[in-house]
Amino acid sequence: MHQPAENQTQPAPSGAVSLAQSSPTVGTFRERDGALEWSGRQETVRMEPWGPDAVRVRARLGGPVLDGLPGALLDVPPSTESTVKIEDGHGQLTVGALTVEVDAEGMVRFLRTADATELLAEERAHFWWPGPRLYTAVGNGYHRLEQRFAAYDDEKLYGLGQHQHGRFDQKGLVLDLVQRNAEVGIPVLTSSRGYTLLWNNPAVGRVELAGNGTRWVADSARQIDYWITAGTPADTQRRYSAVTGRTPMLPDWAAGFWQCKLRYRTQDELLAVAREYKRRGLPIDAIVCDFFHWTHLGEWKFDPKEWPDPAAMVRELDELGIKLVVSVWPSVSPLSENHPVMEQRGYFIGTQYGPMAHADWPDKEVASTVQVAFYDATNPEAREFVWSRIKENYLEPYGIKAFWLDACEPELKPGFAENLRYWAGPGLEVGNIYPLENARTFYEGMLASGEDEVVTLNRSAWAGSQRYGAALWSGDIGTDFATLRRQIAAGLNTALSGIPWWNTDIGGFHGGDPDDPAYREVMIRWFQFGALSPLMRLHGFRDPGMPLGPDMTGGPNEVWSYGEEAGAILERYLRLRERLKPYVLDVMREAHEEGLPVMRPLFLEFPDDHAAWSVDDAYLFGADLLVAPVLTTGATARTTYLPAGATWTDAWTGETYEGGRAVTVKAPLDRIPLFLRDGARLPVAE
Repeated sequence: MHQPAENQTQPAPSGAVSLAQSSPTVGTFRERDGALEWSGRQETVRMEPWGPDAVRVRARLGGPVLDGLPGALLDVPPSTESTVKIEDGHGQLTVGALTVEVDAEGMVRFLRTADATELLAEERAHFWWPGPRLYTAVGNGYHRLEQRFAAYDDEKLYGLGQHQHGRFDQKGLVLDLVQRNAEVGIPVLTSSRGYTLLWNNPAVGRVELAGNGTRWVADSARQIDYWITAGTPADTQRRYSAVTGRTPMLPDWAAGFWQCKLRYRTQDELLAVAREYKRRGLPIDAIVCDFFHWTHLGEWKFDPKEWPDPAAMVRELDELGIKLVVSVWPSVSPLSENHPVMEQRGYFIGTQYGPMAHADWPDKEVASTVQVAFYDATNPEAREFVWSRIKENYLEPYGIKAFWLDACEPELKPGFAENLRYWAGPGLEVGNIYPLENARTFYEGMLASGEDEVVTLNRSAWAGSQRYGAALWSGDIGTDFATLRRQIAAGLNTALSGIPWWNTDIGGFHGGDPDDPAYREVMIRWFQFGALSPLMRLHGFRDPGMPLGPDMTGGPNEVWSYGEEAGAILERYLRLRERLKPYVLDVMREAHEEGLPVMRPLFLEFPDDHAAWSVDDAYLFGADLLVAPVLTTGATARTTYLPAGATWTDAWTGETYEGGRAVTVKAPLDRIPLFLRDGARLPVAE
């Protein structure tokens, strides 16, 4: 609920608009239904409570702010108390721990309510022009938007999705706000100064985290829109997930081991692998049927020449206790039986110029690539149509309920977002929301079909994707130690972007020779990390590979594919994951109920330990288990920092350490360093 506004110049009855006017050269303040508005120079800035300790800010040139534009925030915010004050040419909005101050010129500052410490403040680009908010017209009511904030020398910034630059602290970087394979733009950041900010705008653009200021840019949109909350990192994660939607509860099976490779070409190949895992007595919960299992791209059904009896296959897998996960692409070949009707009904992403084709891709029964289109996931009718095909071809006949949503950026070739026209708006304005809406197709379709467990594996995501049961993986990456090292930062920043279900292709994607001793070492260390990742999935395009096309496959990629010594170590970590599944599910429940990530930076649990904010090569799995992956070749020991404020026990040896210092422990090839917090008892050691 909103408390009445205080100290207003002209008190107004409930529901009316009250004004506070200063001199003719400055703006006008209003209190409207618990929100604070400033208007001046044809601009309106609206600041309103949006959940406990949180405020949503919208700014628009040429009229009142707009409702109903695409974004990440749920339509109705959690109720909260707030107060508005307007006096002496200034406005103030207080929402719990966060206070917003606005001066007569419309400059906005965010303060910690308890002590009036500045958390974040707008900053002008120049004393004359432009100010902190810049609108550069691009036509028809759209603008290139810039929002500027001050920079702080001591500030560290985290989140912003998943990137392959290897940096945990994002301060000093310029990041494109766009979706690409392995580069996932999620515009939410957490600051060491005590706030989390969501740029609630799916427009293509960038964020600049420079030493002389922070600037958010949307290349073409109708208004500035962002949300900010104050508190500890854990508190702000709770607040953020409450307003963008919390992840469902992960099904038990998904917490186990997923087997995958590029690719099992036939039903017999896939079943042979599943049977061999069971013959060897190895834990396995899921196996993945990859792309090109279809008749034509965009028909979303098994090719009977390669998959003659999917019903029998699924029955046998069920008897073995293994879930089948099926690859579904959002692209449609002109050879697909669905292409004519989808084009006729307007279910494809449109183009401003040129044909309605977005990429070239191989398909069956043709010698060359064809020009494929992507369905428009922002169109509710298109979502319903695609789900009807999935339901008819996978769910109803075979009971297949888990889907791998590949290439869902969408994977455009070339990637000209400005040429796209979505149901929800122009490509530059809404393009980043596509993976969220694609996940929504499956989430809403499953619920409407009476299914209450939804898991999709996605190559891209946006703010709020978690509410649709979307897991993210780190895309098509390399297969060396340097790439493995970069995945730690990628996973931690993903976690701080509100996506708790995350994983990598264990061993990397592009290549890797199972017979090469050097690569076997990479695989072992990556497999250890994978066993302590939110989801554990083995995948890759192993050597020797084949050219892209319907007949392609890669080398073997099962745990026994890497030789006797390596295979024994991989089996050991399969069994460790199985022993830890009850704990994994407990942590997943925290993600579902509280919005806390599974893979946690050390500072999430220890925000008062200054050193914890700089640790980028280790993490907490839940609250009780510290994981320090081995990330270099030939290593037999590992040094890692243990946060102050806890006692840590080496999970393998039982040796105990007080936190607040770095320790060096043995890390032979078969051991990933693990530490238990404050006497926690987890079944790590066999």
